[in-house]
Amino acid sequence: MLEHLKPLSSLYGISGNEDMVREYIIEKIKDKCEYYTDNLGNLIAFCKGRRSSERKLMIAAHMDEVGMIVTYINSDGTLSFDSVGGINDDVIAGRQVVIYNRNINGVIGSKAVHNMSAEERKQSISVSKLYIDIGTHSKEETEKLVSVGDCISFASQYTELGGGKICSKALDDRAGCAIMIDLINEGTEFDTYFVFTVQEEAGLRGAVTAAFGISPDFAVVLETTTACDIADVSGAKRVCELGRGPVISYMDRRTIYDRELYDLAFHLGEKNNIPCQTKTMVAGGNDAGAIHISKSGVRTIAVSAPCRYLHSPSCVAQYSDIEMCEALVRLLITGINEL
Repeated sequence: MLEHLKPLSSLYGISGNEDMVREYIIEKIKDKCEYYTDNLGNLIAFCKGRRSSERKLMIAAHMDEVGMIVTYINSDGTLSFDSVGGINDDVIAGRQVVIYNRNINGVIGSKAVHNMSAEERKQSISVSKLYIDIGTHSKEETEKLVSVGDCISFASQYTELGGGKICSKALDDRAGCAIMIDLINEGTEFDTYFVFTVQEEAGLRGAVTAAFGISPDFAVVLETTTACDIADVSGAKRVCELGRGPVISYMDRRTIYDRELYDLAFHLGEKNNIPCQTKTMVAGGNDAGAIHISKSGVRTIAVSAPCRYLHSPSCVAQYSDIEMCEALVRLLITGINEL
């Protein structure tokens, strides 16, 4: 299971530039299903099940990751940039990055602390005051290597931690993509559409077009979601916890989830010894926000792996949680079709 998680999370693919990820997925599923790429870049696969159903089911996970984009080349050869997706500015200073369409490495730099005023030291660092150093000395030298609009990703490596945890960039949402590759390759009980969406981090854009084109009756969104289970956080603010299984959301900032599907997920989990949890705060959002209001409405559920340090170069997840997400979605494919 999940043999594709490491290579997927190591690939570069910020919102709007998911080509590497899409090409990898196609190579892994091309002999197992029908597939096509829509005009926005979503990869849409149809898996013929062992049984047919009058209900059209769509399972979705997004290919894109948060990152950055070059906005200006400075006189000293450094690069100004802006965020693509929701990145906390405080986590990026000093990080290694790669301008991956040029294969150029760099470091995100900032004013040295001893040059900061007392007031500046109290403030969060803004992207507008950061730059990327690629080792050049002038604007003219950099212009031979990099252009405005080039895509930037964190240059972090997939690492196994203690206690069955893993650390990598882009676990959001390459974990969901890895699960869907597994499900396609093993075959499904019922006909199922699997959609690898684009531009989720930039506003759920791929999900809008994919859901409109497929017009499903039901949808399962595979995601990761913020876990705050660290030492000084208690009660509801922990949101969810690593090691306690899939997170089944009842509501977030974009979606109120289908109550029957919410109950079904917990029922299937309990019946099959898959521990499930829910979020203890209404926060965040995912592709469900676009899918559930498509056309005349889509009955939607989200199944997420809890993940610490989301949208950073070092997301941390529990491998067993992702495995249990896969097991639960496999059950939901049959359970939804038999409602």
